[in-house]
Amino acid sequence: MAKQSKKIKKVAITGSGRIYISTTFNNTIVTITNEKGDAISWSSSGNAGFKGTRKSTPYAANLAVDRAVKKAKEEGIQNVEVFIKGPGVGRDAALRAIRNSGLSISMIADITPVPHNGPRAKKKRRV
Repeated sequence: MAKQSKKIKKVAITGSGRIYISTTFNNTIVTITNEKGDAISWSSSGNAGFKGTRKSTPYAANLAVDRAVKKAKEEGIQNVEVFIKGPGVGRDAALRAIRNSGLSISMIADITPVPHNGPRAKKKRRV
């Protein structure tokens, strides 16, 4: 049985794109897409070589953003919209890394999900 090779689809790239940053208490994931939402490059703290508690540091988030931005710049991305999601410590470090990378930022949006009421509370403890 012959190995099937995956077809690599070429993503259409104009000069602008979007950066989605998802920061949790354990990791930071960065995805860079074109205007339509097709992924151009991505990286994470774990992908940058960090393990365990070091994945959740601002420095790890900084390196993850640098790696993703470097790939996207090679593809031709110049100006971006930034969407940040999550409560992690890598939020500010990731934004700082994007600013220092040379990409022009047209918009920054916080898309962290906020519960409007949430699940039902646990019953009261009786002693």
